[in-house]
Amino acid sequence: MKALRKFIDKQKPHFEKGGKFEKFHSVFEGFETFLYVSNQVTSGKGAHIRDANDMKRTMFMVIIALTPAMIFGMWNVGYQHYLSHGETMDFWNNLLYGFLKVLPLIVVSYAVGLGIEFFFAQIRHHEINEGFLVSGLLIPLIVPADIPLWQLALAVAFAVIFGKEVFGGTGMNILNPALTARAFLFFAYPANMSGEKVWIADKLDSFSGATPLGDALVGKFDRIPSAFDMFMGYIPGSVGETSTLMILIGAVILLLAGVANWRIIVSVFAGGYIMGLIFNWIGANDYMTQVPAWEHLIMGGFAFGAVFMATDPVSAAQTHKGMWYYGFFIGVMAVLIRVVNPGYPEGMMLAILLMNVFAPLIDHYVVEANIKKRLKRAKALIKN
Repeated sequence: MKALRKFIDKQKPHFEKGGKFEKFHSVFEGFETFLYVSNQVTSGKGAHIRDANDMKRTMFMVIIALTPAMIFGMWNVGYQHYLSHGETMDFWNNLLYGFLKVLPLIVVSYAVGLGIEFFFAQIRHHEINEGFLVSGLLIPLIVPADIPLWQLALAVAFAVIFGKEVFGGTGMNILNPALTARAFLFFAYPANMSGEKVWIADKLDSFSGATPLGDALVGKFDRIPSAFDMFMGYIPGSVGETSTLMILIGAVILLLAGVANWRIIVSVFAGGYIMGLIFNWIGANDYMTQVPAWEHLIMGGFAFGAVFMATDPVSAAQTHKGMWYYGFFIGVMAVLIRVVNPGYPEGMMLAILLMNVFAPLIDHYVVEANIKKRLKRAKALIKN
């Protein structure tokens, strides 16, 4: 590691102002700070907190938390493929097949997304934003394994340009970039994002590839997998969204690292469960009566959205009270869209994007309420 550090220090002057590669300073700085903590410190008077956890390290912790769901997703891609052909393979064969299917998605996502990030950093003379380190992995995990690579590339480009850069880059976007990419695919290429044929890679036509939400939507409740299979993830679905167990392991990692806020996660699950209970009580159709409220929490992308999407620190609510409202309404809207609108069997994507838009408004009213409360308290003290 010392040799690498010396090599980087030797090349650094070439990328500084006046060097022959000064135009590529942003790219060099991005790679350097990815490998090493920046040696720059805050200058000026006053007390400052120094911490090794910069933004890149925070993003890296999210990637670590995503790893269990990603590895299981790769295995499940292979498992579902061989299952559709009536074959049984061992763990490593399933994992290898899934790895070879998912790896191109990850490569395309990072290549397109980081390429655009590097381009905008260069023309703005800014440092490279770190946010796509996570978005670049999230996007392949929320799409089918067989999505055409050119469509994925278009979706990533759309998400980065129109979901981030037009707002100013990382930290300025109002929508979750990964869900923006999924929404683009869903509305631009619905045939590759819905139906039974898309969720299992190279499956036999005679084998049903419907997700539990797809079966529930058409009233085939007898085909919905057991709660154990849905919790463990032995079901068709997007690459990283099937296993609630792996997602919860990731949630523990995020919470212990202090990256995600538990209020959002808890309130999303609470909102979904309460909305499910209301539908069970109303019982206006078979969907409302046949699917228990708690089952909504382990179906589709509900858990993945609650843990990895709703907790995005940029597009989520910022105030503590606002987080409760924000998360609760995501859970409510997700189940509401699933049950009431047959055109969108997976309501989590639209619920989170909708609440992303309302998050600043929620925070505004929370702050205004606090101001009014303090003004009343101040007036009461003055009178006394």
